[in-house]
Amino acid sequence: MEAVVFDMDGVIFDSEALVMETWAEVAARHQMDHIEDVCRDCLGTNAAASREIFLNYYGQDFPYELYKKEMAVLFHERAAGGKLPQKPGIKELLLFLKNQGIKTAVASSTRRELVCRELEEGGLLALFDQVICGDMVKRSKPEPDIYLKACEALHVKPEQAYAIEDSYNGIRAAHRAGMKPIMVPDLAEPTEEMEHLAFCILPSLVQVKDMLEKEFCR
Repeated sequence: MEAVVFDMDGVIFDSEALVMETWAEVAARHQMDHIEDVCRDCLGTNAAASREIFLNYYGQDFPYELYKKEMAVLFHERAAGGKLPQKPGIKELLLFLKNQGIKTAVASSTRRELVCRELEEGGLLALFDQVICGDMVKRSKPEPDIYLKACEALHVKPEQAYAIEDSYNGIRAAHRAGMKPIMVPDLAEPTEEMEHLAFCILPSLVQVKDMLEKEFCR
C-alpha cells in the first residue's frame, strides 16, 4: 500500500457530535422534530446534498440557509481557535505514516476553506500531502469522486490506498473508488452492509496505527 486517505469530521476531529449538538439547539428554538435522524442522514455528504436532505424532510420552503447560519455561529464559537477536539491517536498515526514515507490526504465533504482552517488550527495541516474537499468535486459521497480525485492528486492507484471513514456514505464512496476502506465508527454504528464493504472495522485510530505498523514495518 502506498497511501492513506482520511475523512475529516468524525475521523480526524471529534466534530460530528458538536454538529449534532448545535443543530439540536437550533431545532429546539424553531420546533424542528427528529433533527438527530436528519443529521445522521447527512453524515459524509457535502453542503448541497445536506441541504437537499433537510428540504426533503422539512419541506421545500424550509429556511435551511438561515438555520444553517445559526448552527454555524454556535459551532464556530465552540470550535474556533484550535478548540475542536481531535480523535485519539490521529497525530501519532500521521507522524508514523510520514516517517514511513506513506502518502496522506484528506478527503472531506466539507468546503476547503473550513477544512484547511481547522487542520491548521489543530496543527495537522502540514502532515497531509493533499487536501481534497467537497467543493472540489461535482458529486458528493457516496459517489467515489472525492476519493478518486484524492488518489489522482497523490499519484497512486485507488487499489493501493486505504481510506479511513466513520460514515456509511464515506465507506460506500471509498469502496466504489476501489480503495480499501477502514471504518472507525463515530456516531454511526457498523451495519451488515458496512461489514461487507469495509476492509476492516476498528474501534479507534490507535488500533489503525497498530494494524498499519504490522503491514509497513514487516
